[in-house]
Amino acid sequence: MQPRMKNPAMVLDGATKSIFGLMKATEQTDVPELTLGLVHLRASQINGCSFCVDSGVKTARKNGETDERLHAVAAWREAPYFTDAERAALALAESVTRLADRPDAVSDAVWDEAAKHYDERGLAALVLYIATTNLFNRLNAATRQTAGSWG
Repeated sequence: MQPRMKNPAMVLDGATKSIFGLMKATEQTDVPELTLGLVHLRASQINGCSFCVDSGVKTARKNGETDERLHAVAAWREAPYFTDAERAALALAESVTRLADRPDAVSDAVWDEAAKHYDERGLAALVLYIATTNLFNRLNAATRQTAGSWG
């Protein structure tokens, strides 16, 4: 598969810097970097963004994530490798990514469980990180960015 064009964020001046600025802001909270990596990977799996799945796995490994946990992200509900806080973040990632799958896109149950583990800044970081991941997924999938062409 060949890309249709460069990633649109790289074509327009300042776009990449702005997007990475959002991601940088999320990293200035108490949400662990590994948790952010897990939600990035799960959203990217759902959206079928091979570029982001590939780059997300590589980044997570560099940050100390284990292969065991990376392989289990798609089946996180049945896998024993995740904390309750990580499970809440993964459930939130799925709901925020699959907005149209249910009338109440992010149910009170999903939100309340996440709120048990993360304060307002943490929830803001998670929602922004998930939304930014979804943005990257859509840019990369629409333009057919190639897995493995980054880092």
